[in-house]
Amino acid sequence: MSLIGVKTDKQSGELRPPLPPFTRETATQKVRMAEDGWNSRDPVKVSLAYTPDSYWRNRAEFPVGREQIVEFLTRKWQREIEYRLIKELWAYTENRIAVRFAYEWSDAEGNWFRSYGNENWEFDEQGLMQNRHASINDLAIDETDRKFRWPQGRRPDDHPGLSELGL
Repeated sequence: MSLIGVKTDKQSGELRPPLPPFTRETATQKVRMAEDGWNSRDPVKVSLAYTPDSYWRNRAEFPVGREQIVEFLTRKWQREIEYRLIKELWAYTENRIAVRFAYEWSDAEGNWFRSYGNENWEFDEQGLMQNRHASINDLAIDETDRKFRWPQGRRPDDHPGLSELGL
């Protein structure tokens, strides 16, 4: 998938609020916006939250830049079917946010998994993520043990978060 012709936030001068320095409220808002973006499963849309030269560490992959982020997410969501994600704020500073997350997905054979992890994010002054470091572990689960059963897309506001679910 190509980003040729896609206007980046830095090129357009647009900001990606909320902007650093973060407060608890704005960091929480940023986390929910990231969750919503990833639950859209739209690689191009998600990539626009990152700087054009954003650096990632995701498991054993190291995408750099939006083009590689789109390629990575496209592969991810082709493999991780019925993907549903919940993120929760763990800590924040002026321009950094730490989150914990869990997501559920199935593979092409119908096996279900819950993936748990932590991410460390660093933002530029325009509110774009310039660094993302993710550590993730997968746990095979039975379909009957799923906890994320909303229709694919944005998690409903009244759906419990990780802490409420005991995760």
